[in-house]
Amino acid sequence: MNIPVVNLGAILPAIMLSLFGIAIMVAEPFVSDAKKSWLGWLAIAGTIAAMLALAPMSRQAGQWYTNLWIVDSYSIFFHFLFILIAAITILTSMNFLQREGIHHTEYYALLLFATVGMMMMAGSNELIMVFLGLEILSIATYVLAGFRRTDLKSNESAMKYFLLGSFSSAFFLYGVALIFGATGSTNLIVIADSLRSGDPQTSLVSLAAALMLIGLCFKVAVAPFHVWAPDVYEGAPTPVTGFMSVGPKAAGFAVLLRIFMTAFPTLEDRWTSVFWIVAALTMLIGNVIALVQPNIKRMLAYSSIAHAGYIAVAVAAGSEHGVSAVLFYTLAYSVTNLGAFAVVTMLSRSEDKLVNLNDYAGLASKRPGLAAVLSLFMLSLAGVPGTAGFAGKFFIFKAAVQSGLIWLAVIGVITTVVSFYYYLYVIVQMYMRDPNEEFADVRTTGPLKLALAITIAGTLYLGILPTRFLDWTVSAAVNALR
Repeated sequence: MNIPVVNLGAILPAIMLSLFGIAIMVAEPFVSDAKKSWLGWLAIAGTIAAMLALAPMSRQAGQWYTNLWIVDSYSIFFHFLFILIAAITILTSMNFLQREGIHHTEYYALLLFATVGMMMMAGSNELIMVFLGLEILSIATYVLAGFRRTDLKSNESAMKYFLLGSFSSAFFLYGVALIFGATGSTNLIVIADSLRSGDPQTSLVSLAAALMLIGLCFKVAVAPFHVWAPDVYEGAPTPVTGFMSVGPKAAGFAVLLRIFMTAFPTLEDRWTSVFWIVAALTMLIGNVIALVQPNIKRMLAYSSIAHAGYIAVAVAAGSEHGVSAVLFYTLAYSVTNLGAFAVVTMLSRSEDKLVNLNDYAGLASKRPGLAAVLSLFMLSLAGVPGTAGFAGKFFIFKAAVQSGLIWLAVIGVITTVVSFYYYLYVIVQMYMRDPNEEFADVRTTGPLKLALAITIAGTLYLGILPTRFLDWTVSAAVNALR
């Protein structure tokens, strides 16, 4: 009897995050309210341990657990990205939870468990495993969206996200059931082999792919499946909004590329054509509606939708350069957007009351450092040269042009020009308007300073010296298309 080898190294980062999440839950009753911030640092220690665990994981390249799990440059890249997102979100949240009187330490555990769900989505080679990761992520974020329990907007946010998220999960699972009926398997490689060698029912396979695509499009908030995002982002606690705008989006694109590049290469002409339309519609809707938003959280919500459209441009390219551009852009957008939300968290004050754009009037005269930092993030989101946002958009439009998607690249450039208006409007408010208040009560604590330092460094480094990370994304793209 052969005993299968259990390779813990292949899933070590997820194990680390799970263990630290459980430790936080167990320790919570024994820690006084005055010392609960230490559990936040314990969560940070968990992300550091998970980051260190990427080294032994990278030495376990291959397929494990009866082809359920893949370790390659692609999955390792997304593991790194998810851990980075979790760490920055925890640092941004520590003072926020104390300020709002909601310092319940299950918050940190939920963030770690949500990150484990994202890892499962990016590393799975099996649709059932993808669904389990999707549900772990979804359930944790439903709770986080409604974490301010006494606030009606937060409750509404969680309820809307839960109801619409349940429908999207049902679409995805029904698609999994149909592809199993058509091919007899839910393993991505087996499905691809079946579609190449056999003659399955084309209509059934197309319907299965369409249903899974709908479910994943909801998670990444592309048009026309974006309607939930503005209300949910506005009602959720600000650090959670930042996490939701980058984490689930990156995980959704990671699994979308893995599924469609691996299992459905025979349908490439169909799904890339669909993404051409989705990308154009998403860029137009996101940027145009963001122009008229007076609330910065809603403006950044529609901005998030627009950025999902830019990523969809690279997906539509359906090439190695397109996949590489998706990976680089998700990293660049994540560090920039998390930095912007960190500043918004500081400036919003108690109960997120000051989140209108005119609340930022005169910030540069009172808090010039914060105004400069927020300006950097706004310029990066707009795509100004020298920032991560410019490098990301350059690689995306380059991939589109190389794949012959000239008009889609043109639409992307035009909508980028449109986006300059609402990003620069924030800068105009800070530098060219008289201050409405003193901003004396804005606190920049140690964890927030560390979060800003990481995001500032990432925004500038990826904009000025992108080569090292670009080489990594190219290697990951080769693995994804193998």
